[in-house]
Amino acid sequence: MKTLTIIIALGAGLALTACASAPNTTRNAAAGAALGAAAGAVIGNNTGSGDAQQGALIGAGIGAVGGAAIGCQQDNICPWSRDNDRHSELTYDRRYDRYYYTNRGDRCTYWRNGEFRGC
Repeated sequence: MKTLTIIIALGAGLALTACASAPNTTRNAAAGAALGAAAGAVIGNNTGSGDAQQGALIGAGIGAVGGAAIGCQQDNICPWSRDNDRHSELTYDRRYDRYYYTNRGDRCTYWRNGEFRGC
């Protein structure tokens, strides 16, 4: 039963990442989920309550998020990425004496160093 649950969780994670349009984001999220699930199952089985199923689910979630973040940067589509093609030109904010970008996709603004500014 535990193996079936792990397989279903991995399959669901892979199916969800298939919806993404960026190839590196999708590939890295899927790989991160698979590696995270495997590592989580081993760690979960050998520590605490010995629950490999719970460890696999937690590991898959953490791995998918980490893999997607790395892939997002490789695809140059992250809103916080300085080199994002969807950013406007730099705009100067006199109040804060800093430059910022406007993301054309979500209309949110980010400081030049990539920090979130506001929506």
